[in-house]
Amino acid sequence: MTALTGSADGGVRPSFGARLAAAMGRLGPLCVGIDPHPDLLAAWGLTDDADGLRRFALRTIEAVAGVVPAVKPQAAFFERHGSAGVAVLEEVVAAGRAAGLLVVVDAKRGDIGSTMSAYADAFLRDGSPLAGDALTVSPYLGFGSLGPALDAAAASGRGLFVLALTSNPEGASVQHARGADGTPVAVAIARAAAARNAAEVAATGAALGSVGLVVGATIGDAATRLGLDLAGVRGPLLAPGVGAQGAGAAELAAVFGSARGAVLAASSREVLRAGPDAGALRAAAQTARDAAADALR
Repeated sequence: MTALTGSADGGVRPSFGARLAAAMGRLGPLCVGIDPHPDLLAAWGLTDDADGLRRFALRTIEAVAGVVPAVKPQAAFFERHGSAGVAVLEEVVAAGRAAGLLVVVDAKRGDIGSTMSAYADAFLRDGSPLAGDALTVSPYLGFGSLGPALDAAAASGRGLFVLALTSNPEGASVQHARGADGTPVAVAIARAAAARNAAEVAATGAALGSVGLVVGATIGDAATRLGLDLAGVRGPLLAPGVGAQGAGAAELAAVFGSARGAVLAASSREVLRAGPDAGALRAAAQTARDAAADALR
């Protein structure tokens, strides 16, 4: 059975978890980050302005479409150019979806009440130009603060990737901390995501729920030491840090164990540094995709 949700035109679309599982089955477990760093723009011979962003991002989409299942534009690199950059991000979201890619908008939004509702409206509502297929969110005002985003994503067939165990050294002071009952913060977040996914999977029979976690590919055995059951999340696991940032087959096996089949490995610099030639970008994406598939097999 395929998980279905309503859409703006009154029809139905498969849930994000179902669509991602199907796309990974066809094209492998790699998401290409679209991160227009100033140094990458310069290396491509592009200007550090809205026009440079547009050329960089659209060329990347053209090159990787049909090679990988998903792209992940990092909102900050567009927002740094103000309204002109945000307009380019809107173009990138539309172009990625038109090319048949799943678009994960990496904006890491997190707030409370009406403000979180506004973020959900911006990034998860049908008809919003910033709404891709999924959004990264931060739960560190409490998992319950994500309620408006969880509800909006479920209603529109979109997904969330919730920050859980990140690879930056500062993250451990919060994510590994234990609550009053002794449960590590990251474990509590994972359990909350798992509960949402369990309800979705039970109702629909989808292979994956639509509430994923962000788990750094270079965190070593942190999940095991904390007692975090990644396989039990029953949702996709977005794994930054594959390739140029150091994670290969051994690292992925150590981090994800039996949950490897749910991993969507994220790679940006390893692919993007092959540009600006579209053929070279495509070949780099194929190489990174195949390496990730081998590592996660």
